[in-house]
Amino acid sequence: MATAKVKTRQRLPDALSGLEPLPDPPREIDAMQQEPHLSDFRPMLRSRYASRPDVFVGGEGYLCRYRGQPRSSMIAPDCVVAFGVDADAVLDANAYVIDEAGKPPDFALEVASKSTGRNDYTNKRDAYARYGVREYWRFDPTGGDYHDAALAGDLLVGDRYEPIQTHEGADGVIRGYSAVLELELRWEDRILRLYDPAAGAYLRTLLESEDDLADAQAAAEEHRAARLAAEAEARRLQAELDRLRAGR
Repeated sequence: MATAKVKTRQRLPDALSGLEPLPDPPREIDAMQQEPHLSDFRPMLRSRYASRPDVFVGGEGYLCRYRGQPRSSMIAPDCVVAFGVDADAVLDANAYVIDEAGKPPDFALEVASKSTGRNDYTNKRDAYARYGVREYWRFDPTGGDYHDAALAGDLLVGDRYEPIQTHEGADGVIRGYSAVLELELRWEDRILRLYDPAAGAYLRTLLESEDDLADAQAAAEEHRAARLAAEAEARRLQAELDRLRAGR
């Protein structure tokens, strides 16, 4: 079994240490509608990259090119993923500042809501392209009432986005492959799921992981009880054999 690497705190460059964290963006009026999907999506990715301090998974903070940029030109992604960065430094900034991180995020996701849906696939899409985000994905739990599609992805080619192919199976599940994450994003019964083609399995949500742990603990307890019962039966049989031998 491979041993997971221990994530250690990295020392920030002198130029970045002591900088004040950027403030939180204003909360959207219908953010509660997005939260159930994001509360599973981000933790699944954090768990996947837990042993890698060079991978940042976050969201709901500002994304900007430089620290003094006007707030009106900043955007606030629902989820961003960046590889090859100092994840702790991004957390300290309370924002993804491209000039400080050293590169744009590799992946961004927006979950649709009534107040933000149209902006996600128009102005925000253009903004992510300007920032150089390699993949931009959109998920609409309604199936397309708020976004231009139930599930859509874009790949940055040059300075423009080109659509990533998605398809709907006979089971009604809409699938699209993220080369950045090496995972499939799936729209499944109004739920956003992540599927690992290499493992042939879905990434587990926190609740599913808790259920798996409970099942494993129950199975271990059943195994222990069966072992104790077998040992007791072996002792009984040995005692009976000893009794028969003594009676000869």
